[in-house]
Parts: sequence; structure tokens; C-alpha cells
Amino acid sequence: MIDEVRALLDEYQAWLRDKTILRQMDDWVEITTPYLDRHNDCLQIYAIRDGGGWVLSDDGFIIGDLENSGCMLNTPKRESLLNVTIAGFGVRRERGNVLTVRASHSDFSLKKHSLVQAMLAVNDLFYLSSSSVSSFFTEDVQAWLDASSIRYTPKVKFPGASGYDHLFDFVIPKSGEQPERMIRTINSPDRQTATTVAFSCLDTQSARPEGSDMYAILNDSQANIPPAVVDALGSYGVISVKWAERERVRDQLAA
Repeated sequence: MIDEVRALLDEYQAWLRDKTILRQMDDWVEITTPYLDRHNDCLQIYAIRDGGGWVLSDDGFIIGDLENSGCMLNTPKRESLLNVTIAGFGVRRERGNVLTVRASHSDFSLKKHSLVQAMLAVNDLFYLSSSSVSSFFTEDVQAWLDASSIRYTPKVKFPGASGYDHLFDFVIPKSGEQPERMIRTINSPDRQTATTVAFSCLDTQSARPEGSDMYAILNDSQANIPPAVVDALGSYGVISVKWAERERVRDQLAA
């Protein structure tokens, strides 16, 4: 089992390395990653030397793109959500819209990973621009957990076997009846998001207590969940829960 997980991690890291493109731009290096934004364009970040280390930046693209698309993040609630989202990855917002992180030579890969994951998470906030969305999905999940008397710790970061950190929305501790349960919420489920979540679960599971369960709660209130999303999660042992069917796992999570 460990050899299989190691092989999967090796394949993922090889894919990430092979699909990453570098381009010199004066003092900056443009890094084109294989991760896609909501336009199906590859995310790009920029690196520049800063003393003995590096500054990594998205050059303001993610937040600027959301605002240009009509998703303004200047209300107190959305501003708070934005700040909580990027802080969970150790990323800062500078000069208005620019997402940045500082790295040393030793943690460059980890900080690059954190910035890309923060960009993907902020990119997902685009779906908040819909007038039909009255509250944020993660808040809805938290409210349901509270109403169901399910104990949890919110926003917990765990290191993975690869050395990358992964943020989980909720963690339910082990009980006499159930193992530790780790939960990720997915507001806009698609194949890429599912694969990213599946990798974080797989990478973290090998570093967590044996028998820990991984859950992904999928927002199906705006659209049907593509079967490929459920298949991608299931192939990595992640338990998919559609929001409309959440009551079927309430007892499992509450035990």
C-alpha cells in the first residue's frame, strides 16, 4: 500500500515538473503552471529575488479578474472571507490586489505550492457573484454541523507526505465509534478541483492516524455534479457527499 501511494505521489510530482514552463521577464521569472483557472487558462505566477530569498506573486491577476467579471470583494463579509482564505495558505495581499508570498531557497517549492493553492481558492470565489447565492457554501456547511451537534475544529492545516501543507475546512476528532474525519468543501465541483482535493487527501492520509476518513462535501445547489467528479474522488478513497444528500452522513459525522 505504501509503495502504491509513493508511486502515485511520484507520478504527480513528475507531471507537475514536466508541465511547468519558465520564461525570463527582465528581473522576474514567469512560471506557467498546469493548474487551470475558471477560464481554463493556466495559472501564472512570478518570482523575483529579494535579498537572500524570493518574492512570489500573482501580479494581481486573480482578484483583478474577479472584479472585472463583476465579483466585487469590497463588502465586509467578502473581504473577511478573502483574508481568511489567503491567510490559511500563508499568503498576503499587497498593493490592493496582489497576492504574494516570500520564500527562502529551502522552502521555495512549498511556498510556490501555497500561492497556487491560494489562487485556486480565491478563483473559486467567482461563484459568489451570483445573485442567487445568499451565503457562502463553507458557512452553510458549518451551520449544518452546528445544527447537527457535530463537533469539529475549523481550518486545520496538515503536512503531507510530499512535504506540502494542505488545509482542511473541518476536522472531526476520533471517537469511540468513528476514526478521525477530515472534510473539504467544494463550492464549484469539477474534475480538476476534485483531482486537487483528492491529491491533498491522499498526500495527507499517509501522514495521519491509520483509518482516518476523508470527506468532500460538494455544492450541488446550482448545478448537477458531473459523475467524473465523484469518480475522481472515489478512486482516491475520498467519500463524496452531495449537499442535497448531506443527511445520509450526519450520524457518521456526529458519532
